[in-house]
Amino acid sequence: MSDAETLLADAPAGHKDELRLWLRLLTCTTMIESEIRRRLRAAFDTTLPRFDLLAQLDRHPDGLTLGELSRRMMVSNGNLTGLSARLEAEGLVERNPSPTDRRATTLRLTSVGRTVFAEQSAAHEGWIADLLGGLSPGERSALFRLLARTKTSARNATETAA
Repeated sequence: MSDAETLLADAPAGHKDELRLWLRLLTCTTMIESEIRRRLRAAFDTTLPRFDLLAQLDRHPDGLTLGELSRRMMVSNGNLTGLSARLEAEGLVERNPSPTDRRATTLRLTSVGRTVFAEQSAAHEGWIADLLGGLSPGERSALFRLLARTKTSARNATETAA
C-alpha cells in the first residue's frame, strides 16, 4: 500500500509542488512519530503524550500550570487533566498551588520523575539519531535551514490570514 506522497511522485507536469512537498513532510513526520511511539511503548511501556508532558516539565524545574502545559503541548486542558493525574498517581509528578495564581495548580517533576525521564530522554535521543542517521551532517544542516524557512513561511501565511 502506497502513501499519498508516493502516489503523487509521478504526478503530471503542473501538479502543485507545494502539495507534493506538504505530503513529503507529512509522510516523514508520520513515519518518525510512529516509530518513536512504538519504541516508547516497547522500551518503557509509555506513550508519546506522557513523554512530551515529562519533557515539558523537565525543561521547567519550577513547574508549569495546566494552562501553560496546554499551550506548550498544543492540547486541551482536558487532555492533560487525566494524564497528569495518572503521572501523579505513579509518583512522577507532583501538584502544588501556583505561587502566582491561587486558582491554578503547578505541576512539577518529582525526583523519581526526573530519573525516569532522564532514561527515556537518553533513549529517545539515540532513536532520533538512528532515524536521521542516513543524512550527512551537511544534509542535516541544510534541511534544518530549509525547515526554518518553511516554518517562517507558514507563520507569515497564518498571521496574514488572521
